[in-house]
Amino acid sequence: MDPVWRQQGRGRGQGRGQVTGHPPPGAVRSEVRGTSEVKVSSQSRFDEIRKSDRAAAQRLATEPYSSSSEDEDEDEDDVSEDGGKRGKILQSALSPYTSHTGDADVRLLEQTRHYLHEVCQSGAVTCLICIASVRRTQAVWSCVGCYCIFHINCIQKWAKDSIFLVSSVTDEDFGKKDHPWPCPKCRYEYSPQQTPTRYYCYCGKEAEPAPDPWLLPHSCGQVCGREFKPSCGHHCLLLCHPGPCPPCPQMVSVSCLCGKSSRVPRRCSAKAWSCTQICRRTLPCRTHTCANPCHAGECAACPRVSLQACACGRWRAERPCASPEWHCEQVCGRPLSCGNHTCERVCHAGACGGCPRAGNRSCSCGKTKSVLPCTVDVPTCGDTCGKKLDCGLHTCSMRCHRGACETCRQEVEKTCRCGRYSKLLPCHKEYLCESKCNKTRTCNRHQCKRKCCPGNCPPCDMSCGRMLGCRNHKCPSVCHQGSCYPCPEMVEVRCDCGSTVISVPCGRERSTKPPRCKELCRKPSSCHHSSLEKHRCHCGSCPPCKQPCQRPLPGCAHLCPAPCHDQVLVKAADRALLAGPWEQPSTPAFVRTALPCPSCLVPIPTACLGEHEVSPVPCHARGPFSCGRPCGRTLACGNHTCSLECHHVTAVPDSDKTKAGQECVQCEEGCSKPRPLGCPHPCALPCHHGNCPPCTLMIRQRCHCKMSKLYNECVKFTSADEQTKQLLTSCQNQCPKQLRCGHRCRLACHAGECDQSCSQRVKLKCPCKRIKKDFPCSRVRRENELLACDETCRELQRKHAEACAAEERAALEGEMRKQQAELEAFEKRQKGRRKKNRKVTEVETEEGVWQRYKLRLLMPICGILLAVAAFYLLQLTNEVTDGENGW
Repeated sequence: MDPVWRQQGRGRGQGRGQVTGHPPPGAVRSEVRGTSEVKVSSQSRFDEIRKSDRAAAQRLATEPYSSSSEDEDEDEDDVSEDGGKRGKILQSALSPYTSHTGDADVRLLEQTRHYLHEVCQSGAVTCLICIASVRRTQAVWSCVGCYCIFHINCIQKWAKDSIFLVSSVTDEDFGKKDHPWPCPKCRYEYSPQQTPTRYYCYCGKEAEPAPDPWLLPHSCGQVCGREFKPSCGHHCLLLCHPGPCPPCPQMVSVSCLCGKSSRVPRRCSAKAWSCTQICRRTLPCRTHTCANPCHAGECAACPRVSLQACACGRWRAERPCASPEWHCEQVCGRPLSCGNHTCERVCHAGACGGCPRAGNRSCSCGKTKSVLPCTVDVPTCGDTCGKKLDCGLHTCSMRCHRGACETCRQEVEKTCRCGRYSKLLPCHKEYLCESKCNKTRTCNRHQCKRKCCPGNCPPCDMSCGRMLGCRNHKCPSVCHQGSCYPCPEMVEVRCDCGSTVISVPCGRERSTKPPRCKELCRKPSSCHHSSLEKHRCHCGSCPPCKQPCQRPLPGCAHLCPAPCHDQVLVKAADRALLAGPWEQPSTPAFVRTALPCPSCLVPIPTACLGEHEVSPVPCHARGPFSCGRPCGRTLACGNHTCSLECHHVTAVPDSDKTKAGQECVQCEEGCSKPRPLGCPHPCALPCHHGNCPPCTLMIRQRCHCKMSKLYNECVKFTSADEQTKQLLTSCQNQCPKQLRCGHRCRLACHAGECDQSCSQRVKLKCPCKRIKKDFPCSRVRRENELLACDETCRELQRKHAEACAAEERAALEGEMRKQQAELEAFEKRQKGRRKKNRKVTEVETEEGVWQRYKLRLLMPICGILLAVAAFYLLQLTNEVTDGENGW
């Protein structure tokens, strides 16, 4: 018996095959045969398609109108199959495969291009289980039979439900056998071990491929590397891709099908080629030769007719050479070897054989055997027959007889099939009670209701009738358990005008955007213009009209230049407040309404109030205006201008327009004329004509040395020359500044830096400080080593060093003696000690640390002491020398 999923999906599978474009095998063969008869080359078809693509691209580039659908993606222009960047990229990527290929390869290449186009187009791939779009970030699984893409969690649930449904048909093998599960689309069978557990790329090299915007969705980006089908030894060179691999593009050197012609380079996918010569191989009839053109495989049967005899040789007739053996369907009738009977076999070849009634024969029951002539029948033995009857429980009670035994009529107690009742009946009759089974069938929805059911209730034969996931059709399969198969129907989605149609799986029509249509929109205009701008067909309302309004504006003779504003989306201001969240708004939040024309903005040249400039003023605001600049007219004082903003001034006949009028302000400022250089005092007069009087105020200033304050008359100081100004600002006292040498400047209070050549005398000493002399300060800073030590200084230094050395040696000897005395006293104390047991023990005095290292310690100590003594001796000598010189 077929599995349950096959019984339930037969009608659905056939319908799906017709919808998805998989014709029956006979249709495929007829299509291939018809294609071969037409003999249209693939190259010519490719050239025609390329020309149509170029023409469509040129037409789109020259058309002045564009699409106006606001809810469509901008990149959908590149997704169309007929044109666009994406279509050109796919066409150029697969163009090397189109040369030297057969018709079957062209169809396979077209299928590969279709899968690549769908996976590149956003929302084009649909999972047939959940009827939802497959996104590029979701884990998917692809069937190896039909290359259909599903969500991996959907296919896992599908496989689990299918296995459970098949294994639950009978109670005996529930969960014990590994039942296969089918692909939802092509019904390709997979074992339970092949249920996908991880998300892999199309070629299966990388698990959990990360989404990359520069790669195909769900692709690892590596070379596919899958072996071509049928196997040719080569591997796919495309990057990891969905769908079947394209035809093998490798070039191989092959001969023709019959092997007569020389080898030529051909595409591996189309390496089987015919040289079109006559085959001429000897046919199996051994008489004629093959007259067909070069072909593959064995030659066809001989199509000629010849005179052939039947197997028995009685009749001769014209028969095809391919089937020389035939039977005339007449009984042989030749006498057998016994001479009493004839052969009863139909026309045959060879000997007829011996008589079947000759030899040792048995009676009908087989209990006795006898040898009789073939003309005499074997008599019955008279014993009981004893053969097993058809019931298998009893034997035949009649005497030995010819022919079949009668039916068993012995009465036995029989139990009905369900085991509830028992009854005496003839053995050959079956006992069925009238009770109906109340068990639920495998669908878990309907009861069995079969009379006298033994417990193995058959699968439910009622129609499922549940609503499919598309929410448009009901399940036509037999009542089943688990989820229903996806809806096999395809629904057409049309554009607004109905000229462009696409087919989508049933249930996707509500979420699928209408196709992009290249026709112009045919909707009437909704504004005051007679026609809208040309734009493509779209769904929903037309885009806002962008043509100029061109209505006459009120109050002037100009036309409205603003874009059309008859249908403007504005927020509704009179919406009623809702009583709570359970109420629905009665009016939309935004409504389309006509707005009034804006004010006229045509510029009209107009002079400002102060006649400073002539500026273009909008037509609706034309008239006198203020330019915002200061008035700028000269006031009566002749020094200042009117600071008011541009205003109207009453014109006086025969007067200058640059002078202030009665509307201008009056000058109330003080004199702002520039003062002489160095004078910080303002003019005491109000704003006036002519020069200001000389300044008689006193200026308080600091002298050059900053020690005194001086008072000078302002006009006297500002009118003096530079030398006189230096004298006026000097206090005539000695400069208090110090030179770099540390002495005070001897000049009077002056400006600038002091002279650094100091003439004051200073005392210098020789290095031993015995000799002292006076030198000028500038010479001391300029020259080095002016005073050096003489022979007397050096002799005194030598004597001082000797005295210091003698003192150090005397101190060292005294220290040595002191340490020796301490050592002797320590040894005496050690000899006087005794132990408590009054025993005298000789103590050997070991050599101490001091005895070992005294020489090494004393040498550096003595050197240091000698250096200190020499230093003090030298100091003492210098003091003595200074005393002799009288310093």
